[in-house]
Amino acid sequence: MKTVVVVQARIGSTRLPNKVLMPLAGRPLLQRMIERVMAAQSAFEIVVATTHCDEDAVIVDLARKIDVPVYAGHPTDLLDRHVRAARAFKADVVVKIPSDCPLIDPGVIDRVLHRYHELHGYVDYVSNLHPQSYPDGNDVEVVPMEILECAWREATAPHEREHTTPFIWDQPDRFTISNVAWESGRDFSRSHRWTIDYPADYAFISQVFDHLWSPERIFTMHDILDLLDTHPSLALTNAQYVGVNWYRHHLKYLRTISVHDTQQEPAPLSEAHR
Repeated sequence: MKTVVVVQARIGSTRLPNKVLMPLAGRPLLQRMIERVMAAQSAFEIVVATTHCDEDAVIVDLARKIDVPVYAGHPTDLLDRHVRAARAFKADVVVKIPSDCPLIDPGVIDRVLHRYHELHGYVDYVSNLHPQSYPDGNDVEVVPMEILECAWREATAPHEREHTTPFIWDQPDRFTISNVAWESGRDFSRSHRWTIDYPADYAFISQVFDHLWSPERIFTMHDILDLLDTHPSLALTNAQYVGVNWYRHHLKYLRTISVHDTQQEPAPLSEAHR
């Protein structure tokens, strides 16, 4: 089986434009994240899936500069973009990892892929997201190509097209779903926010890189947790966004997600309180 990791990336983020190009340890965020993904031990190829919009030509250029294959597709239909990128690279298995996870632990990628290979032929979707338990920002979803193409043919709801996989994981009565829980037995998904959507997230992530990045080794999730133990104030940097995710916009459509799985986005501070 040929496994292809698809990293979706674009410039036009609504809340934090250009976030994938923001510097971390002297290189663009997307480059640093790809370094972490490629440090996983599992066998896979990787492709950056961006859009055909003119503004995203800079992502194409960056991918080529760091010698990573790139595919440019639909700007808003992420399901279409994933399928076409996977077809272009002849994938049998697709791994979805979004570019807003620059602190992703390579070992988590390996663990989710190991579960998929253990259950190959018996499972339609494996992730560590349903339910979440790892710190937010360690998102790994694995789908065989035939199941992803089934979703591509049949999914019609806007959130199913935009977020790629809900058509699959939100129908556990139709598809066989497997979840990889954090082996620690803990659930940090609603207390530790390591993803990037807001300036405060970038402030947190850049401080983590400032403390931990080294050209000699890839720092791990446990290194970050140790850092937070010794510098607990770091976690306050983006604490107001803990638990905020895309689910909040689609609760009335999702069958397997409830109001308890998300937080509403906090109102911005008025100028008087900044």
